[in-house]
Amino acid sequence: MARSVRAQEEIRRFLDIGAVQVAELDLDGDEAVLRPGPGSPPVTHGEVFVLVRRGGRPVGTLLGRVPEGADPRAVLAERARAECGPADLGDPGEPPFASVVVATRERAGQLARALDSLLAQDHPRFEIVVVDNAPVTGETRELVERKYAERVRYVCEPVPGLAAAHNAGLHAVRGEVVAFTDDDVVADPRWLSELTEPFAADPGLGCSTGLILPARLTTPAQVLLESHGGFAKGFTPRTYDPAHPPGDEPLFPFTAGRFGSGANMAFRTAVLRSVGGFDPATGAGTAARGGDDLYGFVRVLAQGHRLRYTPYALVWHHHRETWRDLETQAYGYGAGLTAYLTAVLVNRPALLPAFLARLPRGLAHARTLTAVRETRPADASGTPGDHDARTHPWPRRLSRLQRRGMLYGPVGYLKARRALRATAREKTARGAR
Repeated sequence: MARSVRAQEEIRRFLDIGAVQVAELDLDGDEAVLRPGPGSPPVTHGEVFVLVRRGGRPVGTLLGRVPEGADPRAVLAERARAECGPADLGDPGEPPFASVVVATRERAGQLARALDSLLAQDHPRFEIVVVDNAPVTGETRELVERKYAERVRYVCEPVPGLAAAHNAGLHAVRGEVVAFTDDDVVADPRWLSELTEPFAADPGLGCSTGLILPARLTTPAQVLLESHGGFAKGFTPRTYDPAHPPGDEPLFPFTAGRFGSGANMAFRTAVLRSVGGFDPATGAGTAARGGDDLYGFVRVLAQGHRLRYTPYALVWHHHRETWRDLETQAYGYGAGLTAYLTAVLVNRPALLPAFLARLPRGLAHARTLTAVRETRPADASGTPGDHDARTHPWPRRLSRLQRRGMLYGPVGYLKARRALRATAREKTARGAR
């Protein structure tokens, strides 16, 4: 009975979460330019989630309230100047020739929006490859051929799963660096340049990741997710070097979720190919539910290459919209986490001693990761852009689902491996006939 009452209270609080406007504020000296976020209407009074830029580069976020009748630009600019520091405006190097891979499945409308933003990139030389994963209709192919013609290449990958689709893209690309993003993003015009420039400056760099912010915060599910961090990793550039493990990351490199996410990542193409790409038994669309991006990060770091996180490489992500979506996402995150760890140990057994040495701390980290997170006190100080304001409590139901997913992950990974072997046997049998 107590659990039922608690669940009803959680649902009530969830449904009471109001929409938040999304906007960008560019500070340039005494000037301030306020723009609505991608696909959002002009900013009015009420709560506003603001990306703050200086010289065009992201430097922080803030959650502000504009009083009725006040000038949104003036109100938000005053706070931004007080809370958000400068950007590194150093002269960047020339980015290398890059390929962008977008895996998709039966979402032609979203894909078109993403491709439009990718074709508007300021990168001097790049290509785009769309991988149509296990399609059931010809909509994606028709969209690419009708609307994008010679500007986008089309690849079909019949084996379901995000990692399989990414591997098909990896096989097809020609760029020195290969970037991956999703079909539900809008890429900032400088996204690709900012994501790939670090490879020119550091020959030992194997991977880079970037900033992911919400494109819209119109439903309770979207607001709740972003209230607890969303996909962003903050506004401090950082390099992870396996030769010099970070002192504040005792679980390095196994806490790969801290490095970035699959909607905004790039690899030196030769390096990713040398580690065999992504494990096709991981990722959305398989029984493993996820973890393909985390697997890629750890494999590249384990090979001795560095990983660079840069907040200046920005994509706007369309978060999932419903409570059911959040349930699916929570379970999938838990499953993907332990599935990728299983995949790493299966494919790289030499990492087992290091993993076992970190296991006790890893279990403590897992408990923290899936704990019920209450709201922060009103006077709690936080770093602008830390994306963990916790303005709404995290429901127990979602924490339980994440823990269940973590228990399931290794089983899901093994199921996915068996499914891949069965598919390979069927192909061999068909070829023999």
